[in-house]
Amino acid sequence: MFTGIVAAVGNIAQVTPLKQGHQDAGVRLHIHAPGFPLNATRLGDSIAIQGACMTVVELENNGFQVDVSRESLNCTAGLDGPGDVNLEHSLKLGDSLDGHLVSGHVDGLGEVSHFAPVGESWDLRIHVPANLAKYLANKGSITVNGVSLTVNQVDDTARGCEIRINLIPHTVQVTTLKHLTVGGAVNLEIDMIARYVERMLSYKNADSRGRDD
Repeated sequence: MFTGIVAAVGNIAQVTPLKQGHQDAGVRLHIHAPGFPLNATRLGDSIAIQGACMTVVELENNGFQVDVSRESLNCTAGLDGPGDVNLEHSLKLGDSLDGHLVSGHVDGLGEVSHFAPVGESWDLRIHVPANLAKYLANKGSITVNGVSLTVNQVDDTARGCEIRINLIPHTVQVTTLKHLTVGGAVNLEIDMIARYVERMLSYKNADSRGRDD
């Protein structure tokens, strides 16, 4: 479990195919992360990288390595090449929950439709695909590239919905969100509570199926 509060911005310094010549193979990422708490990082630890939970398989002096399957690469953005990434250690019992409960499982990709400064802040708008649109609500939570954010407005569209988010200067400065561009893909994770509410409302008891009461 994570909170969506980024601990540091690292950099994918190297991408190595796990199996040369195989198109369906995954990759090993070499993450350069001098600002990350590496002294508290061990082999097997779970680290959220751009919002996707990965396992540390090797430690280095100024970073660590993780293996990313082809399936994960197909379902995420920003993990297939060099570039900055948001990093967060998994929660421990007793840690402060400053963002919201985040699982580190990317539910889908959104598309940045608008990103511009407004006063001292930034106005971020993201198109959310139809399969995730029902989980978004005004003042609800969403994780974008591993960052816990509050949805300020939801506008339904023919293709899903567009959400509007206000980014304060601090969030832009200490995360990779500063690099967002219109048309770019972002990793989205919906609020865990919304996921369970949808399941409870849609569930039909197995004993009642097929009966005409």
